[in-house]
Amino acid sequence: MVNIFHIYDQVLRWVMKAAGIKPVQLQIKPGTAMNFWVPAGKPNKNHQNHPPLLFLHGFATNAIMTWQFQVLKFAKNHAVYVPDFMFFGDSVTDRPDRTTEFQAECVVEGLRKLGVDRRFVLVGFSYGAMVGFRLAEMYPEMVEAMVVTAAPTVLTERITGEAMEKIGYKSWSEYLIPETVKGAISMLQIASFEFPRFPRWIFKQYLEAMVVHRKERAELLEALVAPNDVTISQYPQKLHIIWGRNDNLFDIQIAYNMKEKFGEKATMDCIEKAGHIVAMERPFIYNKCLQKFLHSLEDNPYE
Repeated sequence: MVNIFHIYDQVLRWVMKAAGIKPVQLQIKPGTAMNFWVPAGKPNKNHQNHPPLLFLHGFATNAIMTWQFQVLKFAKNHAVYVPDFMFFGDSVTDRPDRTTEFQAECVVEGLRKLGVDRRFVLVGFSYGAMVGFRLAEMYPEMVEAMVVTAAPTVLTERITGEAMEKIGYKSWSEYLIPETVKGAISMLQIASFEFPRFPRWIFKQYLEAMVVHRKERAELLEALVAPNDVTISQYPQKLHIIWGRNDNLFDIQIAYNMKEKFGEKATMDCIEKAGHIVAMERPFIYNKCLQKFLHSLEDNPYE
């Protein structure tokens, strides 16, 4: 049987091409290659009048599947860049580094090779948001503002323990790198507010097509968790938080705490009847929230 996710990937590539987005493979350094989805043509007038957008994906799917609805919405007026992290999509490395800092370094090096010389708005979801925080910390001169969804500033042992106890798993790897159809169904049901019923063969094909590089991804998750006494950085950028009210992994109180920590630099949207994968569950509402924030930057630029 032909894998439905491989078919959808080909369809999605055609749709993205029609929207003016194409994939490119970049050699970041010897032994390290990263796939980026980038504007297919030269920047148009709309792109020049709006900040570029950098979308950073989560752990369950690759870049363009995570952000397909947002790319289709924003590619017309913004130069959109959507990288696949190492061991997702066609991005691979022979280096042993599995930290979010390494992922951030590769993203920035890729942007430089692409000639991105303007400050951009970083939009990160879950794992991508945590990489985004490191990127904003390491390269503050490149990030105009941040939009984060469903992720703490740092994933500590305490937050991990609370999440695992809530969903009934022993580790992030056990939850996010399922080995069985039952595990794949559980992962997506927990991440959703109301996940639709699909035949079991679809989840089997999901495992075959999307859950790859198991060893390396497990190492990414192991490197992600920080001790409870980790120092939380201070960020100069303006922050907008978009969260699903019914997030089963990261309670919305995490979002409120983050907003309080950032103070006047932070704003927040809470989307009802949405879980962890809010950008995919409620794409139109999510896009509306993101659009409103982008307009606020143009009306009241943050210095």
